[in-house]
Amino acid sequence: MNSEAALAQLKEGNQRFVEGDNNYPRRDHDRRAASTEGQAPFAIVLSCADSRVMPEAAFDQGIGDLFVVRVAGNVANTSSIASIEYAVAHLGTELIVVLGHESCGAVTAALVGGDNGYNLNHLLSHVEPAKASAGSSDVNTVVKENARQNCKALTDRSSILFEAVRNGKLSIVPAYYHLGSGQIDFIS
Repeated sequence: MNSEAALAQLKEGNQRFVEGDNNYPRRDHDRRAASTEGQAPFAIVLSCADSRVMPEAAFDQGIGDLFVVRVAGNVANTSSIASIEYAVAHLGTELIVVLGHESCGAVTAALVGGDNGYNLNHLLSHVEPAKASAGSSDVNTVVKENARQNCKALTDRSSILFEAVRNGKLSIVPAYYHLGSGQIDFIS
């Protein structure tokens, strides 16, 4: 599935989710059994690890449809980039969605600052470019900028992803999830 068709399918699935009219597709015994043969996800989602954000549910997709990478703050760090490179290079997936969400705790922690220990400080350092360029201290404004910045980081830090985008084989789009409604806005 090309990136345009994949994005359309995600948007349709999210609309069903928002309206409470989920299809819950491809989540049965037959799909589980078929998935043992291999995987062919039509989209990659780099999402926050927040327990309130479930990409498969929010996009109303089933087993094997999405290659989901979850890390606090939906940051493009070495491990998340490597996972995404695998899906692009070995599974042929043509769409990446970097999914930020309303009231993100990681972004809030980056805005508050302070010493959060070595590992969390390192993770939060990936939010600094968004914090610096957002032009606001509003958490949700920074969340949206963080999604945009991490889209850019994917191609800045990966020759595999850069070349796939350059050759028209990959699209990367930022998005923002509203916790209350479940609506996902694709942002420029």
